[in-house]
Amino acid sequence: MGYDVHITRATDWSDIGPGQDITAEEWLDYVGEDAALEISPGDGAYFAVWSGQSRHGQAWFDWSDGYIYTKNPDPPVIQKAVEIAYALRARVQGDDGEVYLPDGQLERDGEIEEDQDWRTW
Repeated sequence: MGYDVHITRATDWSDIGPGQDITAEEWLDYVGEDAALEISPGDGAYFAVWSGQSRHGQAWFDWSDGYIYTKNPDPPVIQKAVEIAYALRARVQGDDGEVYLPDGQLERDGEIEEDQDWRTW
């Protein structure tokens, strides 16, 4: 098991509906324009490794069923996810529904948790 964060346009990452999906083509176009990401064909057609720094070794992002996800992200990986989400007009949401905001704050159930700054974890 692990904990995933999802780059999604849906209200909840697990509930993708028509018009809310990020297409595979959008993802591949983004990866093609981002020098820090590279598709790793041996891991899957949409699996991209990130050249940035992570406490857990090499970080990655993968597309599936209309959203992009990564597993067990640390703050630098979450920050990259927020950057990707901004470019794709989406947001970053964790498995438990929390939303990671660009300013380092967390939003849960529509409320911003002022004392939570995921960049300091």
